[in-house]
Parts: sequence; C-alpha cells; structure tokens
Amino acid sequence: MKHTLFREQQLNCDIETAWKFFSSANNLSEITPKDMGFIVLTEMDDDEIYEGMLIDYYVSPLFGIKMKWQTEITHVDFQKSFIDFQKKGPYKLWNHHHEFISNEHGVLMKDTIDYELPMGFLGEIAHSLFVKKKLEYIFDYRFRVLSKLF
Repeated sequence: MKHTLFREQQLNCDIETAWKFFSSANNLSEITPKDMGFIVLTEMDDDEIYEGMLIDYYVSPLFGIKMKWQTEITHVDFQKSFIDFQKKGPYKLWNHHHEFISNEHGVLMKDTIDYELPMGFLGEIAHSLFVKKKLEYIFDYRFRVLSKLF
C-alpha cells in the first residue's frame, strides 16, 4: 500500500540560500536525527545536483541496523523543485518531491514523500506499529533544526 507524508515549512531566507542548502546532499546529515546513523558516502566535489545523480548513504532506520541507501535525482527544476527516488534501500518505493516557493516571508518549503514498504501485509503492520511514527519523528526533528537555521 502506498503512503504519503506531506510537510511544509516557512523559511526565513531567500531562494538562493534555501536551494543551496537543500540541494546539497552533504547537508542531509545535519537535519537528520543522530540516532539514524545517517552518513553520506558519495563524495561530491561541488554541491550542484543534476538529473541522474546517484547518492549513496548509510542509514540505521530501525533497531540500529545499518543499511545502504541509494537515491537518484530524477527531476531538477532549478531553485523550484527536485525529486529524489530510492534506487536501493529499505523501502519498496520512496519518491521525495522537494518544492521551494518564494514569498514575502522568504521561502515556503514543501516535502511530499510517496512511499511503500516491502513485504505486503507484514510491511503494513510494521508501518502502523513504528515506520509511520519514525518518519514523523524524522521530519519533526528537521522542522526544529530548520527553524533554528533559518
């Protein structure tokens, strides 16, 4: 079963600053809870994202179990939006659409994540018991960190 997580946050910065921060995979560990063991493995000479870009990570999403995760940037609309799609990792589907909308207060950032767990019925049980809560915890953490940064 496909699930969707939607979040939005007003950032007190200009679009250039928001884009530079969020389009850099190197900044992901800064906005991810430490207990996730999130490490960016891909070395990037610059932070310019592009369609087709592959980014490898280590993450420990549940019970401290370390997993490899690979995402591909499948869409980039400069300073407006980008999509990262899981190529390899813990989800059956992970499609994360990032949007940035300039306004009179700075930038409205929107995250829409469509995701699905593997293992059918068992995946759905895991979703209701802890995966949904874990994702909410991660994005709540991001909200707090970003409120301080921006």
